[in-house]
Amino acid sequence: MSKVLIVEDDDSMAVALKDGFEYEGYSVVLARDGAAGHRLANEVNPDLMVLDVMLPKMSGLDVCKKIRAEGNRLPIIMLTARGQEVDKVLGLKMGADDYITKPFGFMELMARVEAVLRRATGGEGMTESYQFGDVHVNFKRFEAKKKGKSLDLSPREFRLLHYFVEHRGEVVPRDQLLDTVWDYDNPPLTRTVDMHIAKLRKKIEDRPTDPQFIVTIHRLGYKFTG
Repeated sequence: MSKVLIVEDDDSMAVALKDGFEYEGYSVVLARDGAAGHRLANEVNPDLMVLDVMLPKMSGLDVCKKIRAEGNRLPIIMLTARGQEVDKVLGLKMGADDYITKPFGFMELMARVEAVLRRATGGEGMTESYQFGDVHVNFKRFEAKKKGKSLDLSPREFRLLHYFVEHRGEVVPRDQLLDTVWDYDNPPLTRTVDMHIAKLRKKIEDRPTDPQFIVTIHRLGYKFTG
């Protein structure tokens, strides 16, 4: 039985998460503030931490940073409020494995939990850095270079490119990109995906109008061939 540590100070959210995870067969440990969450992460040896960003005593970002500084590779999914784009980026930079925006559906959270646990156990490799052509990307540090010169990629473009790298060689439908790279609570139009990919191509492709790496598959979506 997998053990999940939930660090959440909102009573109703904490209870809902506890009930949901227990229903799915997980053993649950609850912490109501960041300091307790950090302490329990070392004491109870959980398989996964679900960590809210806004916490008393120690913020979720500080908890994540401290855990990683100690060399603990505990899988962490952060909970952020709508519009906290900066917190999402900081959380990923500090070592969080994924994040989800409130409000969210529990089944969406479970899908992310299962994906993170698969990566942690070697079922799905988490690519931290990758090189294709003359482009080198470090997703952990949010750094990208082409021919040795820095590329100015937005957080969304990093997530988009990371998703393509993780699914290289696969045809990825636009709706799949919307479900994973964009927030569920405010999904954009599929045209937005095309616009972001066009901008990304201008930064990574030698000939953006004749792309080598992010290829359009007519009526189906896109395929990354790097």
